[in-house]
Amino acid sequence: MLVDDFDFPLPEERIALRPASPRDSARLLKVSPAGLWDHVVRELPHLLRRGDVLVFNDTRVIPAQLSGRKGEAAIDVTLHMRLGPFEWLAFVRNSRRLKAGDRVPFGFGLEGVVVDKRDEGEVHWRFESEDPLELALERAGKMPLPPYIARRRGIDANDKVDYQTVYANEKGAVAAPTAGLHFTPQLLLALDAAGVQRKTVTLHVGAGTFLPVKVTDTVDHRMHAEWGRVPDDVSASLKAAKAEGRRIIAVGTTSLRLLEASGLEPFTGTTDIFITPGYRFCAVDGLMTNFHLPKSTLFMLVSALMGLDKMHAAYTHAIETGYRFYSYGDSSLLLPDG
Repeated sequence: MLVDDFDFPLPEERIALRPASPRDSARLLKVSPAGLWDHVVRELPHLLRRGDVLVFNDTRVIPAQLSGRKGEAAIDVTLHMRLGPFEWLAFVRNSRRLKAGDRVPFGFGLEGVVVDKRDEGEVHWRFESEDPLELALERAGKMPLPPYIARRRGIDANDKVDYQTVYANEKGAVAAPTAGLHFTPQLLLALDAAGVQRKTVTLHVGAGTFLPVKVTDTVDHRMHAEWGRVPDDVSASLKAAKAEGRRIIAVGTTSLRLLEASGLEPFTGTTDIFITPGYRFCAVDGLMTNFHLPKSTLFMLVSALMGLDKMHAAYTHAIETGYRFYSYGDSSLLLPDG
């Protein structure tokens, strides 16, 4: 399909720079073939069925943005995929200033060595530090907020909490699974009381999620790979739910992509699955997700689930009625079966 098919006018003021407070006070738009309904996130237990299974991504965001210098040039690094204990792939502003073997200090005793350079500003780094790399990143790095937020207001101490889900556990993401930012401990308890089951998978979200689609036709777009895991016991529970006719609803596009890549089987590895209209879903029956940007791979994904015309109508409604978009924005509940 043409990438322009996924375009729509989005006023800049609809893009949220701060999250709703409390988290579960964010608005939620229920979308089904029957229509559109306005709610708030804390009403979620009443919008689901007893026996539904919500699948959460428990990845934890690390301080993945580093700033250093090579001579007079600023070298800004956003880690996006771990290759080993001390090696990462990263997107680098000013990557043209680098060559294999270059060393760049990032402060607090952390130094990066360029292993090689790849396309589109991607660089393979090996890091050296007297401290464990995880501790060095905590000291030298910043939370990797989406570029549009960092440009417009910067990154501050609030983001260390705001840009992390309350159930984050497995360290390794360089972008938050933002649909999960709306959940509070109270909402999780309310879901339990309503008979909605909760299962957890891990997908370490990469910075590639922020990259624009630069091609004309979706068939030419390449997704960056991300590492994920579906544990054996979670796989068994989800397959049992499917067999019993219960719905599996992914919390976030990251959970959805991992479940579809695994086919609900146990899985450990990387996935670069790219979902566009025409894709036949085999794992999930619904999705809770934020509102995405025009011509993004995520808007393509939700259009594959619900239909392009339905999602254009839903987003038009959201814009006209004041919903907030993107990482810190409001939420939607997409249910193809109503």
